[in-house]
Parts: sequence; structure tokens; C-alpha cells
Amino acid sequence: MNQALIIIDIQNDYFAGGAMPLNNPEAAADNAKLLLEHFRQYGKPVIHVQHLAASPELGFMLPGTEGQKIHPSVAPNEGETVVIKHYPNAFASTNLHQVLVEFGVTEVVLVGMMTHMCVSSTARATIEYGLKTTIAHDACATCALPIFDEVIPADNVHKTALAEVSNIAQLVTTRALLA
Repeated sequence: MNQALIIIDIQNDYFAGGAMPLNNPEAAADNAKLLLEHFRQYGKPVIHVQHLAASPELGFMLPGTEGQKIHPSVAPNEGETVVIKHYPNAFASTNLHQVLVEFGVTEVVLVGMMTHMCVSSTARATIEYGLKTTIAHDACATCALPIFDEVIPADNVHKTALAEVSNIAQLVTTRALLA
């Protein structure tokens, strides 16, 4: 089984000073970096997914800004694949599936931001391609979400998003993947 690491949207806008800071993105990025180093060490494919806003109304991930750049902690090395996306699902209107086929990938490990949006959307799409999917849940981050007249705390949003995809993807810690 050929396994690839897909790093989804770990970009500057999600960190302090960015246009949409998340809850504790540093811890998620640190864990993603550990997995990135592991995959590089063993010569396994690494795919960086970078979101570029399709419209300025989004307010973040705007093309040409510092915020849309991949965070330095997980920056691609020369020769590593970068897939540009404009929608939450990293497969939608991108060449991600083609890249995975070219690498002979049958299993993906997903990490990234935001758990409730792009990570879960991409996880859902993997079943359409017959991919075995693992999410390193401690290498993902999200934010609190307002609904009606309350705010759902980020930790609850994170856990709920993971619960929603738990029958599609195996949920593990970074430490378990590295063991």
C-alpha cells in the first residue's frame, strides 16, 4: 500500500496576525511538521494543498498576500507537489486525484486546516476514489463557529467534524502514526 501525506491549507492566514486565526494552529502545525519530516525521511509522497480564494469576498487566502502563503513550518521542498485549490474539497477542480494516481497512492494521511471545512470535505471525497484514509487529528486545527445566538467552541467544532468522518477515516494521533 503506497501512502501519501496530504497537508491541507496550513497557511499564514490561520495563524496569529493572519486574516482568520484558528484555535492553537501552532500545535497542529508542529505535529504536521513531524509527519512531514517522517514522510520525507522514508521517501513517501508529500502533497501540499494551498487554498487561494476564488473571490475577494472570502476575506482570507487572497492571492498575492502573505496570508495565502504556506506556513514556513511545513513549507514545500523543491520538487514536492503543490496543489492549488479554490474549494474546501481538495479534489474539486484540481489535479489531486491525478497526482495520487501517478504516485500509485492507495492510502492517504490527512493533516491541516480547518478540520470542519477543508479537512473533512477532502476526507469525504476520498471514498469516491477508493482511498484508505487516516486523519492525524492532532495535526489539524479549526475555530469556534457562531450559530443562531450562540458560539460553538473550537474544541467542540473539531471533535464534531472528526466524529462526522470517523466512519470514513481512521482517526489517530501523530505519535501513533510515527510509532
